[in-house]
Amino acid sequence: MPTGTSRPAAGQGAARLALTNGRIVLPDRIAEGLALVVEPDAGRIAGLAAAGELGSETDIVDVEGRAIIPGLVDLHTHGGQGYTFDMPTAESYARILTMNARAGVTALLGTLGSVSIAEAVACLDFGRRWQAAEHGRARLIGMYLESPYISPAQAGALDPAGIRRADDGSAEPLFDCTDILRIFMLAPETPGALPLVERMAERGVVVAAGHTAAKEEQIVAAIERGLSHVTHIWSAMSMTVREGPWRKPGLVETALVDERLTVEMIADNRHLPRTLMRLATRCIPPERLCAVSDAATGAGLPEGTRLKLGPVAFEVRDGVGMLLDGSAFAGSTTLLGQMLPVLHDVVGLSLVDAVRMCSLTPARIAGWADRIGSLTPGKLADVVVLDADLALWRVMIGGQWLA
Repeated sequence: MPTGTSRPAAGQGAARLALTNGRIVLPDRIAEGLALVVEPDAGRIAGLAAAGELGSETDIVDVEGRAIIPGLVDLHTHGGQGYTFDMPTAESYARILTMNARAGVTALLGTLGSVSIAEAVACLDFGRRWQAAEHGRARLIGMYLESPYISPAQAGALDPAGIRRADDGSAEPLFDCTDILRIFMLAPETPGALPLVERMAERGVVVAAGHTAAKEEQIVAAIERGLSHVTHIWSAMSMTVREGPWRKPGLVETALVDERLTVEMIADNRHLPRTLMRLATRCIPPERLCAVSDAATGAGLPEGTRLKLGPVAFEVRDGVGMLLDGSAFAGSTTLLGQMLPVLHDVVGLSLVDAVRMCSLTPARIAGWADRIGSLTPGKLADVVVLDADLALWRVMIGGQWLA
């Protein structure tokens, strides 16, 4: 990736910047023969224009046939390089958001897991204050809590010692944080879950099912109370079980067919084999299915590195976070930008659909689609330029090139 400057050297200070000779990836097509025009001072996308319409006051950057896509949006990422969003410090947030920006992720939800409610509230408060300031890194557009109200049988890498009942009153402090809390995950079958789903949804929080042993009827009951999202499909969730002669679908099957749900998929080619990723993309359209990294502290660290997710020890092994006993994954070590080639080359999606799953769809789920997620006039100028093999070439955040 070129080093870059805040703006290209030629024509420095011009009111407009045009990326020319590129393949501009829009939500429904790829536009060629046009330029993407950005207003750097305003930090906004001006629109598309023909070369003859640009004028002498416009800086020109010839991307030489590369793909121009919106900045990527990761709904579910815990951290990387030994840091997590569970650590409410400027150093940890800066390291994670810088690492993501350099990988083409220009906006994300900071995800919390294996924390007490008191710890979660402290992190949410820090996230609120961080979001209010300008940092020149990936945007923190909110927070995501994998809550302690989960099934012990589906804890995965979350600390089983921290599991709580949803009806024990412990969730009350979270209702003072619903301005920054964008996604709240729980197991819908746990005692007291349904009233909690309803109250969170009424506050505008996206309520997700995850780390759950729920059966279809329990999931549907939660959907009717406001649950609308599914956390990392196939990972730590129920599937069809047999009760006597009857087969009872779980969350996986419900997520594949219920059009009221949006769904996450970890597309690192480790958590899920190609067949399951293909199955998800054939059942769920890209308007409802998004890719997430679920990156943990091991992202960006070498094989064999040992770390903790809360009190749970794991290591970087075979390109993924793995519990030391090998019984479960402990998050991904792959950032979202590295998942685009998986979606395109391994799963077989068109570039338009793969990009949408990593940009507009997650932006819409997070409630930010009016500001980010597509190269639409008036939106924030968060732009990524990719080489032919989908490797990163340059990143722009708010109309400024990332150095």
